Parts: sequence; structure tokens; C-alpha cells
Amino acid sequence: MKLRSLLTAALVAGTALASAPAAMAQAKEQFFPLLSYRTGPYAPNGTPWANGKQDYLKMIMARDGGINGVKLTWEECETGYATDRGVECYERLKSRPGVTLFDPQSTGITFALTDKALHDKIPLLTLGYGLSISADGMAFPWNFELMGSYWTGADILVQHVAKKEGGLDKLKGKKIALVYHDSPFGKEPIPLLQERARMHGFELSLLPVTAPGVEQKATWLQVRQQRPDYVFLWGWGVMNSTALKEAQATGYPREKMYGVWWAGAEPDVKDVGAGAKGYNALALNPSSQQPKVIQDILKYVHDKGQGTGPRDEVGHVLYTRGVIIQMLSHEAVRRAQERFGKGKVMTPEQVRWGLENLNLDQKRLDALGFNGVMRPLSTSCTDHQGSTWARIHTWDGSKWNFTSDWYQADEQILKPMVKAGADKYLADKKLQRRNPSECQSAG
Repeated sequence: MKLRSLLTAALVAGTALASAPAAMAQAKEQFFPLLSYRTGPYAPNGTPWANGKQDYLKMIMARDGGINGVKLTWEECETGYATDRGVECYERLKSRPGVTLFDPQSTGITFALTDKALHDKIPLLTLGYGLSISADGMAFPWNFELMGSYWTGADILVQHVAKKEGGLDKLKGKKIALVYHDSPFGKEPIPLLQERARMHGFELSLLPVTAPGVEQKATWLQVRQQRPDYVFLWGWGVMNSTALKEAQATGYPREKMYGVWWAGAEPDVKDVGAGAKGYNALALNPSSQQPKVIQDILKYVHDKGQGTGPRDEVGHVLYTRGVIIQMLSHEAVRRAQERFGKGKVMTPEQVRWGLENLNLDQKRLDALGFNGVMRPLSTSCTDHQGSTWARIHTWDGSKWNFTSDWYQADEQILKPMVKAGADKYLADKKLQRRNPSECQSAG
């Protein structure tokens, strides 16, 4: 495994064998482990995501000197999007002094780490991915699926195509095909789509694509034969551009294709160009260099020749998502410091309290430079998502443009599903829900 120390290399000396409690007692810096994948078929998507996280860390150190005087360190660990390598990265980095939380950057790795995080008491931040049922903070005390799940995304797509058809009742008799990555990630939206199909009478066709997704001719032959009214694309990495090329080759209208927010970024369409024109995808954030936070990254990092990747990719969809993830991690630490002591390194348990008490209203987002980047977000002990909103953006052949207002997932449908799924998970694992009193005395 290739580990790249990116700041304060001396920090690691002599600590590899330290236990977590002992390491935390010695911690002088807040450490952020960065699981990433810059190699393999998912590298075009994983790289800008990783670049955004690193550049935000660099910007905070250059502009602010850390968090209330606490300096930040980080180290990247290459997973190649492989679950076993992701687990190995977690095991090697979890006991480092000042460890904060983990962003697994993969649904498969998240599945594998959920039980470990519960045992180790280390938060997992899985923004827009992971287990949809982990929105239930009383059942999953260490998982934080901030800004939405695959169920919220699938629900919003159904709402959007229903609006195009003239109402949910107009979906009766329609055909929707789900072309999905045959992995835990790709399978996650299926229960929600099946429930919506039952409610509204549309026909749902499930078309799995074997990872990594470079061979899809048979899949798109089925699409051509079935002639669905809409195709939902649940892809990642090379699968997305391959799907768009196959849709073009078989004549399926790109304007009837809707991707998840992991299938709606520049790497997914740039090689297809005009051939992807009209393709739609969910969007959690924009692609722009205009926001203040992006301008600060350019000023404090790239203008000094310290950028992690190309300057012209700063502000792209996945880069900005990495920035958002790192900002939320920092805000969790800052929020925890307000309770447990400013200027101190926070333990993972204290960071969990911070994650459960985020209150990013518009005023706070503006102060952070995130105006126009994301919607307000507020978490609690029970709510580990904080926001269930998304928009649609559409590729015009050269750039992404927003083509819808914000949609909110239907909580009347999602909450019972989340509760039932979480209850089953706990029963299968022989676990209990958290005691409500724990929320009052967190930390």
C-alpha cells in the first residue's frame, strides 16, 4: 500500500504501535486520515474528490493556521476503491494521534467499516453515500450520511420525472430502467424505487452492470428492446461515460437519462462531449470557481503553487464535494471545541458530538464562504443526514447548468423505510438502539 505523508511527517515517528487512548493523550495536532483512490478505473472521479479535501486542509492552515490554534495534519492512503485495501487503510490510521474521523469514499468500504467504527468509536462521514438506513442516528451512532442518501436521491428523481409527466398519477404504466453498478453502491436505491413503483404503478426494470462497467453493450441492447420512458443511471467512474457512449450508439435519448449525484460530474461527460448533451443528473453542489471558499483556495493554495491538482479543475463538481466534506469535518471539530475546549485536539467521541450538533444556517454558510455551494444543514442525535435536498443539472455539451429548483425527499415515505431497515439491521446484529439519555450526556 502506498502511503503519502503530506504534512508534518515527523508526527508519525514512534506512534505506529500506540493504542488509540494513549495516542489521543499525546496528540498535539488534529489528524485527518484521507482514504482515496487515484489509481484504477475509478481514479478520474476519485482524484478530484481527494484534491478538494486536501486543498481545503491546505487553505485552512495557510489562512487560519488551523482550528482555533490547533494545527492540522493529514495523510492520504490509496485504496484503489477496493474494500480490503480500504479496511487496511482504516486499521493502519485509526490509532494515529489526534485522529478525527474517516470518510471511506466508497459504499463498499463503508459497509465493511460500520461494525468496526462502532467498536472503535470513530465517526464515519459518508456524504451522499453509504447505508441509506444509517440516517437513523439512534441505530447507527457512528455513521453520518450527511446531505442525503441513495434513497433520498432516488426519491427526488421519481419526483422530478413525475413533474415532467404532469403528476405522480401520470407515472402509472410508465417504464423506468435502473442501470446500476452491480455493487452495494448500485443496489442501494432499489428498495426505494420498488416502493415508489408499487405506489404509483410504473414498471421498474433492473439492469446490473458488472464492475468496473467498461462492457455495457448487452445492457443497452436490453434498454433498446425495452424502450423505457426513463433511464436512471447509478454509476461511478468509467461506467458513466461508457453508459453515455452506449446510449448514443443505440439512439437512446440522453435527455431521458438521469444520473445519481455520483454520475453527474465533469469526468462523466467530458470524453463524450456533445454526445452527452441533454443528459441530466442529481446535484448536491455546483461546478463553479465563483464561491468565496473556492476563491480562497485559489488565493492561499494554488496562487502559491501548492495546489494538489490542476488549477482549472478547482471548483468542479467532485472537487467541490471534497471541499464540502472537509468543511463539515472541520465544523464538527470546531463545534466540539465550543463544548469541550477551544484550542484543544478533539477525540473521535467529541467529534461525534460535534457532528450531531451541526447548525449550518445561511449566515454560517456565508461566513464560511459557502454561499451558493450548499443548502443549510442541521443535525441531531436522531438525524444523521441534516438535509435531504437536491437539484437537477443538465449537460449542455460543454458545462453543467441547473435545470430545476430544489426538491426535498418525501420523509413520509423515507422515515418508515429507514426505521424498518434500521430495526432489522439491529436485530440481525443483535444490537440495541442508543439510550436517549446518551444524547443528553454525549462526550
